[in-house]
Amino acid sequence: MTVASVSLARFRRRRRRPGTHVTLRGVYSPGLGNRRDLHVYLPAGYAEGDQRYPVVYLHDGQNLFDPRLSFAGAWGADTAADATARLGWEAILVGVANGQAQRADEYSPFNDPRIGGGRADRYLQFLLRTVKPLVDGEFRTKPGRDDTVIGGASLGGLVSLYAFFRHPEYFGRASVQSPALWFARAAIFEYVAAAPAFPGRIFLDCGRLEGEGTLRNARRMRDMLRDKGYVDGRTLRWVEDRTGRHHESAWGRRLKRALPFLLADEP
Repeated sequence: MTVASVSLARFRRRRRRPGTHVTLRGVYSPGLGNRRDLHVYLPAGYAEGDQRYPVVYLHDGQNLFDPRLSFAGAWGADTAADATARLGWEAILVGVANGQAQRADEYSPFNDPRIGGGRADRYLQFLLRTVKPLVDGEFRTKPGRDDTVIGGASLGGLVSLYAFFRHPEYFGRASVQSPALWFARAAIFEYVAAAPAFPGRIFLDCGRLEGEGTLRNARRMRDMLRDKGYVDGRTLRWVEDRTGRHHESAWGRRLKRALPFLLADEP
């Protein structure tokens, strides 16, 4: 891919800086019939050796790194990745831009009678059939499930939780932040309850300032995951943010807690 080659060359010239970004532009989704950019963070040591890295796929990619692209301020996901690297765990972050007006459709596994939705399976096929092969082909990745994380917030958190149980052969870790568990009359609860308890790790969080309904649903999902056998501190990490709002700044701050838990050899 021409854009990737040019960007990688630029990255090599700047390799002594902290983690740098590569943008793969206009990646086409056959199943969704649209295009979007992939915003890729490469760790600082990427250009200095032949090491392979775990990959964290994050939704709402335009909101992660650059405030100029963001809807309401950037997460600062690169800052979270740099902080995690200082603890000893480096990873490639892939921010998959959302489908803008189609965002709710793509991030929702189920149809909501008021809002619509229900195209998450097509979106996940895009990730698995187009995005992941592209990333694994262009960069030095560890492609196995134990080194593949999916994550996002709000509807991005909903589709990440769904993906963990829908495609356990690909995703062994999930970052589920402030998930929109209410969508489609909270259909995700029935889905998770019926799914096997696949091995892996789930980071689940919510802010206390996000509203009683959002917090209540998140606590309910926490309890359901515990009942399924996910163990606090080992395969499940629950964070209830006392000052957390439903906002990019809160998600970026908590990503600093999610990444070490999800990337460490032993949590």
